[in-house]
Amino acid sequence: MRSLLSALPLVALAACTAGPDYRGPETAKAVSPGAQFVRTAEGVSAQAPAAAAWWTTLGDPVLDALETRALAANPGVAVAEARVRQARASLRSERANALPSANASALYVHATLPGVDLGSSNGDSSGGSDQSGNDSQSLNLYNLGFDASWEADLWGGKRRGEEAARAQLDAAQANVADAQVSLTAEIAQAYVDLRDRQQRMALAQDSAARQREMLRLTQQRQERGTASALELEQQRHQLELAEAAILPLNAERQAYLNALATLAGEAPGALDDMLGETAAVPLPPSHVAVGDPADLLKRRPDVRSAERQYAAATAKIGVAQAARFPSISFMGLIGIGGTRAGDLFDFGKLATIAMPRLSWSFLDFGRNAARVEQAEGKQDEAAAQYRQSILNALRDSEDALARFGAQRLNVASAARSRGSADRSAALMRQRFEAGTATRIQLLDAERQSIAAGQALVQGTSAMTAGYIALQKALGLGWEGPR
Repeated sequence: MRSLLSALPLVALAACTAGPDYRGPETAKAVSPGAQFVRTAEGVSAQAPAAAAWWTTLGDPVLDALETRALAANPGVAVAEARVRQARASLRSERANALPSANASALYVHATLPGVDLGSSNGDSSGGSDQSGNDSQSLNLYNLGFDASWEADLWGGKRRGEEAARAQLDAAQANVADAQVSLTAEIAQAYVDLRDRQQRMALAQDSAARQREMLRLTQQRQERGTASALELEQQRHQLELAEAAILPLNAERQAYLNALATLAGEAPGALDDMLGETAAVPLPPSHVAVGDPADLLKRRPDVRSAERQYAAATAKIGVAQAARFPSISFMGLIGIGGTRAGDLFDFGKLATIAMPRLSWSFLDFGRNAARVEQAEGKQDEAAAQYRQSILNALRDSEDALARFGAQRLNVASAARSRGSADRSAALMRQRFEAGTATRIQLLDAERQSIAAGQALVQGTSAMTAGYIALQKALGLGWEGPR
């Protein structure tokens, strides 16, 4: 009973944990319970969206295949996953620090000691004289040993270290999800840009072909004296502009092919066969689920990473505070050996040592206090970064909602303009076939219809890009830990 009572103070000390307990960050003032997004538009619902594979809602199998390849092979995601493995190893290391450590050793020493009498009965020592006449003795020492040590976690510093490592592992996993969110949005955006440039380039070539025909007809008219040199030069100028417009579109098309290849972990040009054929820009669904701000903050990986970093910084205060108090460590040593090799097998020459050790750096001139203050400052920094990540997430989402709503209206306007231009071209064709309009007038009407088509393609691409930006702002496109 007396030994049990004497152990109670150590048990009580072991139950102490230095530093503040992490109870989670305070609810952001910018988000009240039941709040909804402010910039919602028609076709946007408060239904919770699915976190993964949002791009399938665009209904484009080629894009689906690209996303799958990129998630499996992109180097940026691989970097984030490697950091998760490092964080797991750090957590295992922190757990191991709380356990005893053991070492085995084998030792052989040969020494020549001048002026020391080791006794004449030692079979492995020999006498002799150096050149100055001083006596010296040689000594052989053989030893096999085993030692173990353990430091009692009296103030919870090791527990806090493990807590911090676990939080940093969670943050690393959230960073993988954040890398996936960014990658999937970047792939989709580059894919939409590629399809946009392909379609606009085809339309620009059609427009240039009509402009070339208009120039040919104007040259014929000028030769017959029914068109002036000014009209001819104007047509030639318009052709130069039409052909010049094709060049940057082609360069951008090639750049997006390169971007998609490298995002998918391939060399530029590797996906040209897969993506070279012109295809339509994928369209977003008519109804878009966005959820609410509270769910957004739980889902956004960058917000979750910032919260976990805040938790890790809080735990590290405990690590720093625990270093200010006394520590108790225990060391035990068992060894066997002597001055002859045969002593290694003589268990009668077994030596044991037990060494409890108390240490306390009570006079450190403020070093430990400074480390605690530094840890508290890092906690304040992590808390501020967490609050900033919340505000950034809310702003990103509201901005994306506002832009997406405006882009949908812009597409509707561009579609009406394209319809009007098409009807004008059809009416002009009727007049041409009836002999009341010239072919140049018909070609010009068709060129204007093509220009309206280019504006519609651009508007559609911008709308789909707005949808992609909204999915990224909502924190969608990540998978759970693998």
